Amino acid sequence: MKVATTHIEQHAFDALTAHGAAVPQARAVARAVARAEALGNVICGLYYLESYCTQLRSGRVKGSVKPVVSQPRPGAVFSDAKFGFAQYAFEMALPLALTTARAQGVATLSVAHAHTCTSLGYFTEQIAAAGLIGIGFTNASPVVAPPGGNKAVLGTNPIAMSVPGAAGAELAMHFDFSTSAVALGKITMAKAAGEPIPLGWAVDAEGEPTTDPEKALKGALVSAGGYKGWGFGLMAELLAAGMTGSVNSLDVSGLKLPDGAPHGLGQFYILMDPGTYHDGFADRFARVADAVAAQEGARIPGADRQAMDVVDVPDALWEQVLRLSGSQTHPQP
Repeated sequence: MKVATTHIEQHAFDALTAHGAAVPQARAVARAVARAEALGNVICGLYYLESYCTQLRSGRVKGSVKPVVSQPRPGAVFSDAKFGFAQYAFEMALPLALTTARAQGVATLSVAHAHTCTSLGYFTEQIAAAGLIGIGFTNASPVVAPPGGNKAVLGTNPIAMSVPGAAGAELAMHFDFSTSAVALGKITMAKAAGEPIPLGWAVDAEGEPTTDPEKALKGALVSAGGYKGWGFGLMAELLAAGMTGSVNSLDVSGLKLPDGAPHGLGQFYILMDPGTYHDGFADRFARVADAVAAQEGARIPGADRQAMDVVDVPDALWEQVLRLSGSQTHPQP
């Protein structure tokens, strides 16, 4: 059915508070859920809501804990999520990180000991909306094997980058991608639909390429671009876990398991003022963007993103949302 994103946000908020999240934490997560749906990123939207609610009840995520924000060095901001939601820990630290980056020219923001942040680009786009370049890294439970291997060592370990546009304009560039060949959710969705997966997404338990999603889930994903993607995944791991003091991918059980130890993941962000060294950043970017636009069918990543006010939600998923939120109504868009 078609549902307005405002209704998605409200029902997500109602579901989260009904399962134990405090109001500010629930609002931060609900906004992220609605934004993911508005951009068609369904894996990071309502698809995750049941897991959030289940883990609130089990205690795997702390729904009312307040993050502790500090500034260990002049150019560094640290937000300890205390095993709560990443969205709220980022929200609480962002103002200080922006102020620091504008004063220093560059700043880093470490979010530590957090629940999965799901859509990493959701955070970097907020940095860019404030006029700064944002680059982010995070890790996740182990699902990616090293090239030539068959045992998972890294998570999907996404990297995101958002570049501000001209005043009042949309983002000039935005990308958010996992360093694995594909997100794990696409494998699970293929299994649920009884569909094969493309060759090159995963290997089975013996390390052999497979098109069977069930065998893939018993094996491991592979990196995008082979050794190149593996290197980017390692970079994300070292920044997200090493720099923040959070857990390695190897030490996190499945992100959607109902109970168990909290995720304890990290996110690491770099915030840069594009005008730190000279005033020509926009011109340099336009030089590239114009060359891309001159080629029919080519585009700058994120250049054509359009958030939707009304989205299609599968009936079964929306019924689940209504149950989680305690609502019996079906709002119309």
